[in-house]
Amino acid sequence: MAEYSTARAADPGHDTRVFRFAESVFAHLPRADQRRWAQLYLQGLLTTPGRKSIRRLAAAVSAVPATTSQSLHQFISASPWDWGPARQELIRLTGEHFSLRALTIGTVVLPKRGEHTCGVHRRFVPAAGRTISCQVGLGAFVSTGDEDLPVEWRLMLPEQWNEDAKLRERARIPDSARHRPVWEHVLDLVDSVSDALPRRLPSHVPVVADMSEHLDAGRLLAGLDRRGHDFVVAVPGALPVLPADPRVSRAVPGAADAPLGRIGARQFLQRHHVLPPRAVTLAAPGGRGRQVRVVSELVRLPGSCRTYRLFTEWRPADSRVPRVWITSLTGRRVEQLTTLAQAHPGTCLTVSTLERDYGLLDFEGRSFPGWHHHMTLVSAAHVYDRLLHAGALEERLPQSA
Repeated sequence: MAEYSTARAADPGHDTRVFRFAESVFAHLPRADQRRWAQLYLQGLLTTPGRKSIRRLAAAVSAVPATTSQSLHQFISASPWDWGPARQELIRLTGEHFSLRALTIGTVVLPKRGEHTCGVHRRFVPAAGRTISCQVGLGAFVSTGDEDLPVEWRLMLPEQWNEDAKLRERARIPDSARHRPVWEHVLDLVDSVSDALPRRLPSHVPVVADMSEHLDAGRLLAGLDRRGHDFVVAVPGALPVLPADPRVSRAVPGAADAPLGRIGARQFLQRHHVLPPRAVTLAAPGGRGRQVRVVSELVRLPGSCRTYRLFTEWRPADSRVPRVWITSLTGRRVEQLTTLAQAHPGTCLTVSTLERDYGLLDFEGRSFPGWHHHMTLVSAAHVYDRLLHAGALEERLPQSA
């Protein structure tokens, strides 16, 4: 992104557009100097090539970088401003200017050194192939089909961060922030985005999430059902399911012997798919499609009378185990469902873009508010670029005096 950053810095209209955008997103900040620091931090994220430390941001946007660096650090890490209204404005802007196809949930892993940064812990990261010290965040992304825009964040706190009062005080973690399971964080993200959209989250816009490594994925499905949100969610292969038609359990090998006819989702699809696998072409980078075969069946979940559809790629001779997905959108064609499931890899690509081009991993502070401040401004930078690309920045933003 170095060439792109340089081009933006040389654009005579860039500073004015960023200023007006920042004035809109951070209008809730009570002091003019706070809004000015938000604008400079945002401008730095957009124009600084490479690593986006506060020192490098200050050097890119100020003739007195030493003083500016101190002020930016104070604004991000120490100032107690509320990030919620800024995120609500980002959600409003994306809902107003883009057609929503899905609300996707993405996971970010932020490697960290030391033991005192808020939420830091040791965990095995498959992408790294080893155990590392890191923070883990969950993000809500507005997916349009062409874009995935980050609009809301949650920082996951391990259980050990619940009880250590000194750690919590040093990291300025509020009493309301506690260890919570992933499914609770996801529901909280969905609620926040839905409440901030101009017309709430439409019922036809599904929530897409990967819960395949979480044995309590059923809690998320139940929570989304209660809220009236449709979903396309990857679940553990062992998730208990029931045939949609109770009479079918007698025809499913193993199901009759399982408790109340329950059987694991993957086993159900392997043993009971009446229709042959359907050939589906998935979009791939470069415009070339990838053809896969998909099997699907209608099921129920224990304790629910509602019907859902299970689906997965059919790879009987492949050692790689594909994800199993469950959806409430039983009336959609399999081609449409697999396209929606592809929204999750798209969000993963956006996370990589945020890491590479927008400084997602470059926050050097330790505090809980500082993390949320930085993530809010990273989101704002990305949304700014996508609105600029869509030609929407000149619409409905406040005119500078």
